[in-house]
Amino acid sequence: MCPHCLAAPEPLSADYFCASCRTPFRNSYPLDREGRCALCRNGMRGFDAAYSYGAYEGVLRDLIHLYKYSRIQTLARPLAGLLVGALPRDEKFDVVTPVPLHWRRQWQRGFNQSELLAREIARRCSIPLRKVLRRARPTAAQASLSNADRRHNVAAAFVCRGSAFGRHQVARKHILLIDDVMTTGSTAASCALALKRGGAARVTLLTIARVDRRMDGWRMQTSQSTPGRVS
Repeated sequence: MCPHCLAAPEPLSADYFCASCRTPFRNSYPLDREGRCALCRNGMRGFDAAYSYGAYEGVLRDLIHLYKYSRIQTLARPLAGLLVGALPRDEKFDVVTPVPLHWRRQWQRGFNQSELLAREIARRCSIPLRKVLRRARPTAAQASLSNADRRHNVAAAFVCRGSAFGRHQVARKHILLIDDVMTTGSTAASCALALKRGGAARVTLLTIARVDRRMDGWRMQTSQSTPGRVS
């Protein structure tokens, strides 16, 4: 990839973000007085905070597809640079861990894209890398599923690697969970809940990109403010 393409992705920007999961919104309508979105208010996020470099579109989406599906593993280093740019400077982390692939899918792809990113983050930020999660069962690809089906698909799909090992590695620690893309957050939430069951004190999600769902808040506001409209 040329330097121009690698420098093209722009950071995610918005006037309104959820205070917890950092989901961007067009206006403050979906947020409560504490600045939290509906999913965070209802406890549907297993993680405590989430950060992403940019929106999953345009050049950034193309780069992630080249990395993930065309298997250009050398993109892990520049993409990790974007992750570092999204990482808050005032937070300290005890452990970095990747979202794991099921062994069969990793064998088919040849690598776990999240693990390569996690290794780069661990090296650059001097944080220990620990592969503390594993997939307890295979799951269907999330891309073709609805939001509700996504949550059901990955429910209880992740566990810590052995009770004694898990307690030692995550107990009372702040875990930095690495993935490539956040869509609804269902996969990350399932991973975070497994880490919390293992004793983690706090889980922060870090992804290269996230699906921009700002239109959701706008549609909700429009449907509820239009007289006679049935939603």
